Amino acid sequence: MIRVLIADDSAFMRKVLSDLLGSQADFQVVGTAINGKDTVEKVKRLKPDLLTLDVLMPVMSGLDALEIIMDECPLPVVMISSMTQEGADATIKALALGAVDFVGKAGGPISKIDTISEEILSKCRGAATAHVSKTPTSKATPITFVQPKQPDPPVMRRIEVRRKTGYVPGKKPEIVRIPAANLPKPSYAPSVSGKKLVAIGTSTGGPQALQAVITRLPANLPCGVVIVQHMPAGFTKSLAERLDSISEIAVKEAEHEEIIRAGQVYIAPGNYHLRVSGVAGGGKKIVISQEPPVGNHRPAVNVMFDSVAQFGSDLVSVIMTGMGADGCEGMRKIKANGGYSIAQDEKSCVVYGMPKAVVDAGLADEVRPLNKIAEAIVEAVKR
Repeated sequence: MIRVLIADDSAFMRKVLSDLLGSQADFQVVGTAINGKDTVEKVKRLKPDLLTLDVLMPVMSGLDALEIIMDECPLPVVMISSMTQEGADATIKALALGAVDFVGKAGGPISKIDTISEEILSKCRGAATAHVSKTPTSKATPITFVQPKQPDPPVMRRIEVRRKTGYVPGKKPEIVRIPAANLPKPSYAPSVSGKKLVAIGTSTGGPQALQAVITRLPANLPCGVVIVQHMPAGFTKSLAERLDSISEIAVKEAEHEEIIRAGQVYIAPGNYHLRVSGVAGGGKKIVISQEPPVGNHRPAVNVMFDSVAQFGSDLVSVIMTGMGADGCEGMRKIKANGGYSIAQDEKSCVVYGMPKAVVDAGLADEVRPLNKIAEAIVEAVKR
């Protein structure tokens, strides 16, 4: 039985959600809250298994209440509010603070509950099984990327060459001094290029996990990073902008046919698949499309992974928290082509679904806790 607390300043909303969840055999509504302060008090007193939380409430906002709850008594939270549809920035902040998932009200007030009732039930059931913990308060320290040391070039020295002038009895050969600058330049390994690529796939719990990883990546990472985060249209731009504002490495929402640059993170736009293709000269570009969903996902991690597998040993792939198994089949192709794979460990995942599928299939080269994934990426890129 999932014991749920419903927090919303609208009496109508509290009634609608109570009726919906209360009609299910696996839910028990243990109480309702009318504002953020009331929510914090009732979470502490009733100790529910799940909280549905509105963003815009009087006395104390849902975001302020969420921040206190995740610090003092963390539990799975699903944001259900018109603000999540219209105010994508607020939704992304809620997810960064530790909310597991969100549902946008249909047309503002949830008058069309029948159109999203299944989504509410599905996300609430999924969130109730999530592993949540205190939201980290310390600012992440980016990793310093040190270019691998290259062999020192040979030392240029002046040499002496005997000029052939023919044999002259009793005369010493003439010596000609050649400046070092005129000698042929030696060939040796160049510095690290941008030929590598990092590809990250994630879902439920992903915004918070991405914040932990992306904020630690160095600005001088010598390759690009592409990300698929399961998220509807309208929210990925806010996610990219938030990550960009708190990270040293640049972050943006991906655009069709843009060339991938080193030191740049690209997030697939919601409701669009992201693929990567090669271009002349060894570069790479992003291809965005609205082809049918794959495994009910668009964007899908499998679609991205399938496209980047072509880069073989130049690819570093990462699978993080999320429900289901999206990314596993794509990772199978990556490994067959010689790519490197990193999976998030069970303990640090909000939902250990997508990484579990990869680990259980024997496709992970290493399994790391969330706070070590950025370090693992940097080390893999150096190889």
